[in-house]
Amino acid sequence: MYFQFESMPGGLKALAHCYFHGDTEPPHSHTTAQLLHTLHGLLRIETEKGSWIVPPGRGLWIPAGMTHSLRANGTVQVKTLFIDPLARADLPNECQVLEVTPLLRELILAAINIPQQYPKGGKEERIVELILDELREISALDFYVPVPHEDSGLKVICEKISSRLEHPWSLTDAAKMLGISERSVSRKYHLHLGLSFGEWLRRQRLSRSLELLSSGLNVMDTSLAVGYDSPGAFSTMFKSRVGLSPTDYVLLSRD
Repeated sequence: MYFQFESMPGGLKALAHCYFHGDTEPPHSHTTAQLLHTLHGLLRIETEKGSWIVPPGRGLWIPAGMTHSLRANGTVQVKTLFIDPLARADLPNECQVLEVTPLLRELILAAINIPQQYPKGGKEERIVELILDELREISALDFYVPVPHEDSGLKVICEKISSRLEHPWSLTDAAKMLGISERSVSRKYHLHLGLSFGEWLRRQRLSRSLELLSSGLNVMDTSLAVGYDSPGAFSTMFKSRVGLSPTDYVLLSRD
């Protein structure tokens, strides 16, 4: 874990790392911003605000100073960028999963060979500047599942639903467990999580399905384990969110 206390002498540092299944990093933070770009395998990052799943080919932006922990699912090949938070004024200030463009992917690979101190005006500086420009343009993805903190009743409901994702949960179920109206439940989800009940549940199911598929569970059993009646319905949801069919995702995550 780099740059936990020391500052960065240059504007950017790129590193390659491989996590093995079950590897973890305890809660920590960096003095720099960080981009975790996974090539194969899957990472789960936990913060006090919620959890992020980083599937193959994507990246997770972690702002400087944000405490986070990490767990690897499968063998995970990672390229990491540590970035001076003042390198650009408009770099993201929230944790988010990002779409890594082909250009950014190649620039990150090239940056691994750049020393911490590089000559100004040369190729190395141009690569760093291009990376910083690309980071300002890439899009955020919906691989984030927020956790409620201010409402203990809502937190209990979210934990119960998350522990039984195979159940066909509905807004009516949540309302009965909380003893309030469906409209009140809906307002709670929007107020404390910024999502509708249905969207929060879809993200939770997607998050769990990514882990199950990476762990070796087949598509049929995964779809049932996260509450879908058929592999077809699950595959449609999965492809609309991930951009790959579950089968293609499995091939990529285990490549």
